[in-house]
Amino acid sequence: MIKGFFAILRRWVPPYKKYLALNVLFNVLAAFLTLFSFALIIPILEMLFGLNTATYEYMPLGSGSIKEVVVNDFYYYVQCIIARYGQSMALAAIAIALVVMTGFKTGSAYMSAFFMIPIRTGVVRDLRRQIYAKIVSLPIGFFSSERKGDIMARMSGDVTEVENSIMSSLDLMFKNPIMIVVCLVMMIIVSWQLTVFVLILLPIAGLVMGGVGKRLKRTSLHMQNQWGVLLSNIEETIGGLRIVKAFNAEKKVQRRFGAENDKFRTMSTRVARRYELAHPMSEFLGTATIAIVLWFGGTLILGGHSSITAPSFIYYMVIFYSIINPAKDLSKASYAIQRGLASMQRIDKILGAENNITDPENPVELKAIKNEIRYDNVRFRYGDKWVIDGISLSIKQGSTVALVGQSGSGKTTLADLLPRFYDVQEGSISIDGVDIRNFRIADLRALMGNVNQEAILFNDSFRNNITFGVEEATDEQVEAAARIANAYDFIMESAHGFDTTIGDRGCNLSGGQRQRISIARAILKNPPILILDEATSALDTESEHLVQEALDKLMHGRTTLVIAHRLSTIKNADVICVVQDGKIVEQGSHDELMQRSGAYKHLVDMQAF
Repeated sequence: MIKGFFAILRRWVPPYKKYLALNVLFNVLAAFLTLFSFALIIPILEMLFGLNTATYEYMPLGSGSIKEVVVNDFYYYVQCIIARYGQSMALAAIAIALVVMTGFKTGSAYMSAFFMIPIRTGVVRDLRRQIYAKIVSLPIGFFSSERKGDIMARMSGDVTEVENSIMSSLDLMFKNPIMIVVCLVMMIIVSWQLTVFVLILLPIAGLVMGGVGKRLKRTSLHMQNQWGVLLSNIEETIGGLRIVKAFNAEKKVQRRFGAENDKFRTMSTRVARRYELAHPMSEFLGTATIAIVLWFGGTLILGGHSSITAPSFIYYMVIFYSIINPAKDLSKASYAIQRGLASMQRIDKILGAENNITDPENPVELKAIKNEIRYDNVRFRYGDKWVIDGISLSIKQGSTVALVGQSGSGKTTLADLLPRFYDVQEGSISIDGVDIRNFRIADLRALMGNVNQEAILFNDSFRNNITFGVEEATDEQVEAAARIANAYDFIMESAHGFDTTIGDRGCNLSGGQRQRISIARAILKNPPILILDEATSALDTESEHLVQEALDKLMHGRTTLVIAHRLSTIKNADVICVVQDGKIVEQGSHDELMQRSGAYKHLVDMQAF
C-alpha cells in the first residue's frame, strides 16, 4: 500500500512541492506545540501537590545538557511565580500559557490543512485533464473493444474515489506520521525502557490491520469494475430506449439492470463493512495497548525499578495517548487509500493504453494534394478475418470515386484508413507518392472533411457546430457556408438564429437539418479532400434532394471518396468501385459498368425493383 501511495505522489504531486513543504512545516510545528503544551502539566502536578520539594537555581546555557538546562530553568521560573504570586496565580498563568499554546497549535493545524487543499484539488484536476486528453488522443480502435459506460465510470466514479480516498487522506498521511515520530522521540527522552516495550506492541497491531487492508483493495477493484458494467448498462438503455419500448422489453432490461445492481450492492456492502471495521478495530487495539503500557509502567514505578516519576509517567501516558489517535486515523486512511489504489489501477488502464497511430520522427510536409491518392494492395483486419483484402485503387486529384456494395463489404473501413483512424496492416496508402504514415496526423486530417451517415453534432449553438475545428471564422463565412448547405433558412427561423442551441446530438433538428449542418461544417473547413459516408441514406426524399444539392456544391472541384447505398446519388461519379468481401470486383463509370451486366448492374436492378 505504502509503495503504491508514494508512487502516486511521485507522479502527481511534484507541481505542488511548495504547498507540500509548507504543509509539512506546519504539521511539525503543530506536533511540537502539542507536546510542549502537555509538558506544562508536569510542574503544576509536582509543585502544587508537594511531589517536588527541591529548590532550583537558574542555569545559564552551556552549564549542562540542553534537556537539563531547559527543564531546570522552567522549574525555576514556575517556582519564582509560586513564591511571588502564590499557587493560584501560578496555576492561572500556566493555564493561560496552555490556552495560548493551544491557539498556536490549532492555528498551525489549520495552516497545514490550508496548504494541503490546493494539492488535493490540483491533483484531481490534473488527473481528469490527463484522462480526457488521453481519451481524445487514443485511436478509434481502442473504443471498439471498450464499453463507453465503463470508460465514463473510470473518468467519473474512479476519479471521484481517488479524490475521496487518496487525496482526502493526504493530510492524514503527512500529519499523523510526523505526530507519531515527534511523540516517539519525546517518549524515548522521558523513558526509553517503556518506549522499547511500546515499539514491540505497535507493529503487532499494525500487522493485524494491514491484512484486512489488502483484502479491501481486492474487493474494491471488483466493485469498481462492476460499477463500470452498471454505468454501461444505463448508457445502452438510454441510447436504445426507442427499441426497448418498441419491443415491450421494459421488464427484460429492468431484470438485467436489477441483477447487475444487486451484484454491485453486494460488493459495496462488503467493502463498506470492511472499511467501517477500521475504526473499531484500531480503537480496540489502541485501548488494549494503552492498558498494557499502563500496567507495565505502573508496575515499574510501584516496584521502584524505574527512573521515571509518577508525574512523568502521567505525561508519558498523555504523549502515548496522543499517538493512538493519529495511529487510528492513519489506519483509517490506509483503508481509504486501498480503495483509491483499486480505482487508480482502473484509471491507469486508460492512461497506460498504447496509441499505435503516431506522428513519424521526421515528418514530410503536407499542404495540398497535387496528383492522386493511391491504395496499393491494402489489407486490414479487426480480428482473424481480413476486412480489406488486397485492394488497389487510384483517386485522381479533383475526381469523385464512389464505393458501393453490400453492408459489411469493407467500404467504411476503406475510407477510415485514409485519415488514419486505423493504420493499414499490409500494403500502403499514399498521397502524391508519399506514404500517409510519413505525414503528421494533424496535417493529413487538415486536408479532409467528413460527412457521415449519422450527423455527429454537439449540444451547442448552430454557430459553434458549423465552426467546429475552425479556429477563426467570420460571421459572413459562417452564413455563406450555411447558405451553400441549404441550412440558412431553417437556422434563421429558429429562436436565436445562429446562436440557438440545437440540443444533445442535435435532437431539436430533423435528420435532414442535422445533415445540412454537418455539410456546412465541412464547407467552412474548405478541405481539398472529402469523405462522404452514406450522407443521404437515412433521409426522406425531400431532405435527400436538399442535402444532395448541398453535397454537389461541396464536391465541386474537390477530390471526393463517396460511400453510397443509394446508387442514384453516385451516378455521375468519375469512378465507381463495387466492393465485395474486402475486394474490388468491378471498377468503372456508371455507363461502363451497366454495359458489363455484372455486380453493379445487379445492384442497380435490385434498387430499381
